This record gives sequence, C-alpha cells and structure tokens, in this order.
Amino acid sequence: MPRISDYYFRAAILFLIAGIALGLHMSISGVHTVIGAHAHINLLGWVTSALFGGYFALNPAKAAGRLPMIQFVIYTAGVVVMGISLYLLLKGNAAAEPIVAASSMVTFLGVLIFAWIVWMPARK
Repeated sequence: MPRISDYYFRAAILFLIAGIALGLHMSISGVHTVIGAHAHINLLGWVTSALFGGYFALNPAKAAGRLPMIQFVIYTAGVVVMGISLYLLLKGNAAAEPIVAASSMVTFLGVLIFAWIVWMPARK
C-alpha cells in the first residue's frame, strides 16, 4: 500500500476518535450546539480522508510523486483547523469566524488538488 494511503487512514482514525468523543460529549451533556463541528470532523475528517486513502491504495501510480503528499498536508491541516475553529465559533466565540472561513478555503484547495490528481493521467 502506498505511504500516502497509510497517512490518510491514520488521519481518518484520529478524526473518527475526535468525532466520536465530541458526539459523546454532546450526548452526555445534553448540549448539541456544536453538532456542525461534529458533522464536519466526521464527514470531512473521517469519511473523506478514508476515501482519499482508499483511492490512492487502489491507484498506486497516482500516489507517486510529491503532489499527493502536498495535497495530504493541505487538506488535513485545513480540516483540523476548520474543526477546531468551527467548534469555537459554535460555542459562541465570534472571533473564530474568519479562521473558519480561511480554513474552509484551505480544505477546498486540498479537494481541488485531489480532483487534479484524479483527472490527470498517472505517471509512468
């Protein structure tokens, strides 16, 4: 399996742990104001990272080179910062809003780079 797939699967598991922990916290406390952060951590973090890892595992030629690693760093950093800042925003910290916006754009850039990798021919 390509190294990038391993990185994505490891990141996905960490996002899953964080998402479940946040869900448990909401359930135990009965306060669900941060459900948006919970959803983003689970869907963009756990699910999408696992899908990216699976794609690279099934297409090892696309995992070659520096671009997949650059994409991993950009995407993962964007999701981490977005999840934390969205949590803070939903807890009432309005100052986190620009950070949510900026990290959303970083995450989107990571998705666009992944789309480029998918659509471009594999390296020989």
